[in-house]
Amino acid sequence: MPGAEVPVLALDGPGGSGKGTVARAVARRLGWHLLDSGALYRLAGLAAARKGLALDDEQGVAGLAAGLDIVFDPGAGPEGRVLLAGEDVSQAIRSEAAGQAASQVATLPALREALLGRQRAFRRAPGLVADGRDMGSVVFPDAGLKVFLTASVEERARRRHKQLKQKGIDVSLPALLKDMAERDRRDAERAVAPLRACPDARTLDSTDMSVDEVVADVLAWAAAAFPGLAPGSGSPAPGGAGELS
Repeated sequence: MPGAEVPVLALDGPGGSGKGTVARAVARRLGWHLLDSGALYRLAGLAAARKGLALDDEQGVAGLAAGLDIVFDPGAGPEGRVLLAGEDVSQAIRSEAAGQAASQVATLPALREALLGRQRAFRRAPGLVADGRDMGSVVFPDAGLKVFLTASVEERARRRHKQLKQKGIDVSLPALLKDMAERDRRDAERAVAPLRACPDARTLDSTDMSVDEVVADVLAWAAAAFPGLAPGSGSPAPGGAGELS
């Protein structure tokens, strides 16, 4: 695998487990690159729409995605920034239009293959923190540290509900809980890359933990997994790490 000598910390888990928050904080502290794999389909959909490509143009969209200039900047505040060709698209990729485009292009097999290669290209010195649902099982099976971050479905729904409320999005907590439980079931039962902890992953239940506690555990495991590493040498984001979401 290209760049196999570069260390990778793979952080997988279900939605609402806090992996995005933790991945950004750990990448900042280590001074490593960050990959938010969940944003890639939104980025591909956004880029295709801006280029005027039909979202069912499989080869066109896949070719575009393979060469996208993407940077995940974990140091720009608690939420970080997503840059596409140098432009901050952090808000643009969270729009309803970007979400709809992502759902359409995600069905294209050629795009999935192109994004696999694009994800692996994020593996650059001094190291990579990769956040997703199949980072340790499919994308970086040789990762030096694999962490499966989870939490109870009730706690994950509560976190997501709070996050959406803060953004002015009104959603029913019971409905959100039902939807999240159903997504968990689908993700666990899907034929391709089902969501589950790798046999060599360390599982961390964040249900009753703060961001700082989770980050401290992951950094301690990283220090043991990667000899010579000095966790804590990076700097925390302005305003702290925020809350698990």
